[in-house]
Amino acid sequence: MKAVRINEFGGTEVLKVEDIERPVPAEDEILVKVYASGVNPVDWVVRQGGNDFLKSILKLPMTLGWDAAGIIEEVGSKVTDLKKGDAVYGIPNFPGDGSYAEYVAAKADQFARKPKSISFIEAAGVPLTGLVACNGLFELGKLQAGQRVFIHAASGGVGSLAVQLAKAKGAYVIGSASAGNLEFLKQIGADEVIDYKTQHFEDLLQDMDVVFDCTPLRDDQERLKGISILKKGGIFVSVNVDFPFGEEVKNALAKKDAKGELIYLQINHRLWLDEMAKLIDEGKVKVIVSKVYPLEQVAEAHLESATWHVRGKLVLEVRKEN
Repeated sequence: MKAVRINEFGGTEVLKVEDIERPVPAEDEILVKVYASGVNPVDWVVRQGGNDFLKSILKLPMTLGWDAAGIIEEVGSKVTDLKKGDAVYGIPNFPGDGSYAEYVAAKADQFARKPKSISFIEAAGVPLTGLVACNGLFELGKLQAGQRVFIHAASGGVGSLAVQLAKAKGAYVIGSASAGNLEFLKQIGADEVIDYKTQHFEDLLQDMDVVFDCTPLRDDQERLKGISILKKGGIFVSVNVDFPFGEEVKNALAKKDAKGELIYLQINHRLWLDEMAKLIDEGKVKVIVSKVYPLEQVAEAHLESATWHVRGKLVLEVRKEN
């Protein structure tokens, strides 16, 4: 089968489309015939050699990609809740056995039946960013109906799903983005929008139940601004797991009797994938795919992702839908 592999860490030149053996699923795994794979910042971070959080677990050579949508080709002997022929979406085993490939073998509980109302390409844009959003908002942020949440950098892959998921939960949602994306945020359900380039959210907001920081900034001063708008006992959640909270941030959280959380692991994959599929099929969550690349143009997709200016998701088309 064809797969995008790296045999060394580096720039886009290390991405190679190679022929490798088709994987064989273990007893608790499924083999998925991949139609599309999402592209995420973690893909090119890994390609470059990883960050402080990832370096120790990366082993070469590896297949990149951590978003897959396709059809089950085989099931392991202990898999009873999915079957051959099911259309599914989910996340491959991390790291190394990625979804930039014609087939992927992965733990069955990391996949669920894909939303019926969308294509494989759209479905491939959901799993990783959606699971980060669900875990950030609900598992760690404990977001409830009627609460107020500020989503910082709300127009990207995680943020755009987080806005919709929080809104579907019944929360009051405020999102930040650049000027060109403010109308987009309103269209997907944000109650208020803030232009982070010209407005200072820390001067405009207060008493937030949850602050969900989706920015790529590794900056404790920026985190302190987010903590300053929390109500007493609020929760601050950051996606930047490779950048632990500094002492100043910990002190600011303590003064607010607030919790600070980093999204180290996604949990309850099947639960949240099923929930997102339901919301998508009910029309409450839309999947925003800004561009689709053929597998052979993976380098261009990585360069586009690394600009940090992608609205929604980039997706690789691995094979055509029938």
